[in-house]
Amino acid sequence: MNRILIDLGFIEIKWYSVFIFLGLLIGGWISLRESKRFGISEDFMINLFFYLVPFSLIGARLYYVAFNWTHYSQSPMEIIQVWNGGLAIHGAIIAGLLWIIIYSLKYKTNIILMVDMIVVGLLIGQAIGRWGNFFNQEAYGSATTIDFLNKLHLPDFIIKGMYINGIYYHPTFLYESLWCLVGFIIMLFIRRFRYTKLGQLTSFYLIWYGVGRLFIESLRTDSLMLNNFKMAQIISIAMIAIGLIMFILGRKGSVFDNRYNDMGRENEIKY
Repeated sequence: MNRILIDLGFIEIKWYSVFIFLGLLIGGWISLRESKRFGISEDFMINLFFYLVPFSLIGARLYYVAFNWTHYSQSPMEIIQVWNGGLAIHGAIIAGLLWIIIYSLKYKTNIILMVDMIVVGLLIGQAIGRWGNFFNQEAYGSATTIDFLNKLHLPDFIIKGMYINGIYYHPTFLYESLWCLVGFIIMLFIRRFRYTKLGQLTSFYLIWYGVGRLFIESLRTDSLMLNNFKMAQIISIAMIAIGLIMFILGRKGSVFDNRYNDMGRENEIKY
């Protein structure tokens, strides 16, 4: 598996970086289009993304480094080598959410509305970004057989990519990518439903991704660990619980109150 897309001699452009960039670009574009439905200023959203992207990337890296500190404490220069892999989506979500809260409080914006709009693009961004793991030959699952992979009717290049050091592995990157893609498609319908309330897109994201990652993580062999527990599964359980609480609380009151699709949201933005 060739990790390098273009080698210019003085710089290498790796597939991992390309797919992370594409995930950020397409996810951000979709969230930007979502905000336009409510008449929210493009400048307002671009300014949000200008800081959101680096904050999320830093959070993703620091989260990964923290759970691999034994290695990175011995090789501190590797901490900045993100092109070799090592970005944890949960770290990106936590850091990104903190920035959205700060930004929303600064401009007196509805925090839940902002998160709802951004998670629309987040799932498709994750679906795309996972392919970077494929080219880096990471985030794969336990050992399996070529017969099993053939039964999944996978393209030949994926099967070959899952043959690592003489062993075939579960393409958990693909399982998660497809799970996120399906969730994104469902979310496109939810956001248009007349009685969808504020917070329900966020609750759907938390539950959908939490459930998928909880089961997919059980197959992975490179999980970040907290003692004997897989950290991603702990976070996934927390995401599911928070999502369920948000959904239940959001259903209270009239179906005509606090709806996501109520227009005129631009009046809430003091940019």
